Amino acid sequence: MLSINYNPDILSCLANLSTDEVFTPPQVANDVLDMLPEDIWKDSTIRFLDPASKSGVFLREIAKRLIVGLKDEIPDQQERINHIFQKQLFGIALTELTALLSRRSVYCSKSASGKYSICSNLDTDQGNIIYRRVEHVWESGTCKFCRASENVYGRGDELETHAYEFLHTNEPKELFDMRFDVIIGNPPYHLSDSGNNVGSSPIYQLFVEQAIKLSPRYLAMIIPSRWFSGGKGLDGFRSAMLNDDRISHLIDYPITADVFPGLKVIGGVCYFLWDSKHKGHCQVTTRMSGESETVVRPLNQYDTFVRFNKAISILEKVSRRGYGTLSDKVSSQKPFGLRTYERPTGKGDIILYANKVKGKIEIADIPKNKDLLNKWKVLLSMAYGEGGETREYPRLITGKPIIAPPNSACTETYLVIGAFDTQTEAESLDSFLRTKLARFLVGLRKNTQHINKDRFKFVPELPLDQTWTNEKLYAHFNISKEEIEFIDTIIRPMDSPI
Repeated sequence: MLSINYNPDILSCLANLSTDEVFTPPQVANDVLDMLPEDIWKDSTIRFLDPASKSGVFLREIAKRLIVGLKDEIPDQQERINHIFQKQLFGIALTELTALLSRRSVYCSKSASGKYSICSNLDTDQGNIIYRRVEHVWESGTCKFCRASENVYGRGDELETHAYEFLHTNEPKELFDMRFDVIIGNPPYHLSDSGNNVGSSPIYQLFVEQAIKLSPRYLAMIIPSRWFSGGKGLDGFRSAMLNDDRISHLIDYPITADVFPGLKVIGGVCYFLWDSKHKGHCQVTTRMSGESETVVRPLNQYDTFVRFNKAISILEKVSRRGYGTLSDKVSSQKPFGLRTYERPTGKGDIILYANKVKGKIEIADIPKNKDLLNKWKVLLSMAYGEGGETREYPRLITGKPIIAPPNSACTETYLVIGAFDTQTEAESLDSFLRTKLARFLVGLRKNTQHINKDRFKFVPELPLDQTWTNEKLYAHFNISKEEIEFIDTIIRPMDSPI
């Protein structure tokens, strides 16, 4: 039972308005700060920058540590506080509202130079936490700095433009005209592509890239984990991150709610420490449902980041058998050139598998790949909603495969995973795709709901002359009991209820 004098930290009580600007709980901010070396808190020359300040929590928690760490060097408490807040802590707020909130959290006053500010030598209301409204720079309908849509963000002065100052400059060094030793924060995650929030484009990677341009000693940020497998606007960022041996720590949360209660970010979130003097492997920690595991390993071991340390040995065992990859057999999107909204006409000799419906269509209505029509095909829905955003582990990863007989086609609702001359081959592939191991290997490359050719690069192209079962596959690849138990924690049986 709480004491009658219980006084909660207000920054632990803030509710997120959306997933583009997520407030960081104090305990999470401190977990990020713990990645930095201990001696940094005793250095009065270190400068810190939060380029995406929302609540000011990072600057506030940094101040607490410096106030303790610099006690011997600067014994007088007010002198110490003045030095820290004037010389060491800097922030760029995302909006006018978050600027006021950040200053209230850091200076204990909405005015940094006001009578109630704990720092007595700042001479402006903003102090070192600045906010200036900036505008997007439109080129052919998009912003040349952040790629925002002019249709969505070309607004009047009365509305927030979400043109973040840190990004909208070719020379970020000019914002404060100084060098920062530590850049740290939790940047916005995405910008909407349309006015109805149907789609969005990632923006967090731009904050990381801009921060690196400032050549800090350390960079630490909380960002979505979707970059692990690339995707919309992230392929170049993924490659750069995986091949940057200055990343010394990576802490991954496959389930977002484990770090941000009540928040859904498909694919989970992570935070990392980029150390300009580090050269080598990364300390990778996976935290999920109260359990934690840490392994030191290279980030670029594969072309995508494998988030589960325990998965590496399984991948190595599968790879040693020397099979090709099933991705070579998987169709591209729109395998027959038909969009999702296409529907059977009820006429013709071809069975069309469409979104939630199956019926007849004329062969003349099929734009491409007519050579596949008379094949036995295995279809798989190209979108399956389990992307790691909830606590519902173990997961299915994919929907149930469909065996489509000759004289059949599908819309882009489905991918063709394989096309065969015999029913036996199709049934064999169907049995394989239903196994836990096959879906586990797909899941290692899937942290969104979408499925494409790339997701099958870890899946071996097995002989299709038998019915595959979990037991056969585990024996075939010499999967250990411990590894099987791990797969069971991630993947549930295909026929189990959701």
